[in-house]
Amino acid sequence: MAIHHKPAHPAVRHGHAAGAAHGPGGAGVGTSHAAGHHTGQTGAHAKAAPRAAAPGVMSPVGLVRHAKAEHELLLMPGHYYFGREPGSIRTLLGSCVALTLWHPKRRIGGMCHYLLPERQRNATQPPDGRFGNEAIALLIEQITRAGTQPTEYEVHLYGGADTLPDHLTHKTQVGVRNIELGWTLVDRHGFQLVGVDVGDNVPRTVRLDMRSGEVTMRRSER
Repeated sequence: MAIHHKPAHPAVRHGHAAGAAHGPGGAGVGTSHAAGHHTGQTGAHAKAAPRAAAPGVMSPVGLVRHAKAEHELLLMPGHYYFGREPGSIRTLLGSCVALTLWHPKRRIGGMCHYLLPERQRNATQPPDGRFGNEAIALLIEQITRAGTQPTEYEVHLYGGADTLPDHLTHKTQVGVRNIELGWTLVDRHGFQLVGVDVGDNVPRTVRLDMRSGEVTMRRSER
């Protein structure tokens, strides 16, 4: 099922993004312009490096500050990146959700990969990319520092799979809650939603080409 626009009720949404093509075994590949876990494919695995913060300012958790030019950045769960350095950004999703960003005029963008929608955060804790509301807020800080606005960015929303065994009767619905948070913040900040593939029960690999803005999504076998 292709999703081109946000359905009326966001609780459970799944299906191939616009332009999805089915390959052998039913695996889907979605590709569009502007459009966690490691698959073993080659790529630069950049760790989020801590940096000394100014007095009274807490350094965020999960920011990838440096990426090798023209290399592929493997974005790990809880990390986020914004800029133009790598040739591409790739991540693998289960119940986690990834949001990709692309500014078609400035040709800058990024991605976040969050594990949980939110938490009860106290004043002594730095913002953390593992939580959706904080990860997207941190990306918006980067957007603002670049002299741009969220409304200028084309975004894709992927992930939120139900990865727990079917026989379990008490599920935490982490994937569904991650999806809901993503939809809410995309709407709230006015991002241009271009591609969606959420829900279901299969992992997904997402790749953002930082030279063209093309986003590719592949569904994996469960």
